[in-house]
Amino acid sequence: MPAREEMPSTIRRSSKAAQDLWATVHDNAVEQYGEGERAHRTAFAALKHSFEKVGDHWEAKAEKGPSDAQAARQGPRARRGGETAGGVDANASKAHLYDVAKRLDVKGRSTMSKEELVEAIGRANDRESRRALERESD
Repeated sequence: MPAREEMPSTIRRSSKAAQDLWATVHDNAVEQYGEGERAHRTAFAALKHSFEKVGDHWEAKAEKGPSDAQAARQGPRARRGGETAGGVDANASKAHLYDVAKRLDVKGRSTMSKEELVEAIGRANDRESRRALERESD
């Protein structure tokens, strides 16, 4: 099935560049691995290299690169299991994470460590994505 039909709503609400990247990588992964979870994971891995999730959509990162420790691993067994930051650019500076948390109105952000900011942004992203889906279904 073409990627545009399977595209997650957070990507549909993102820039054309994010949509095109996800769709291209997804379609190529389907050709190589077949339809399913692996194609989706591959497309998201590519997306997270250039974009970060902010609220209910994806935005271009200032600098391309792995978004978290899991994405930074290399080798044939590197991607098997493990926690990710769910689209939050955990490798970004604390100042950047603070700015994202401010945009998402994360309470208590000024006293949070970098790791706490990553977790709080992830929760805020999930909340905003749920709200967007609810608005779309109304």
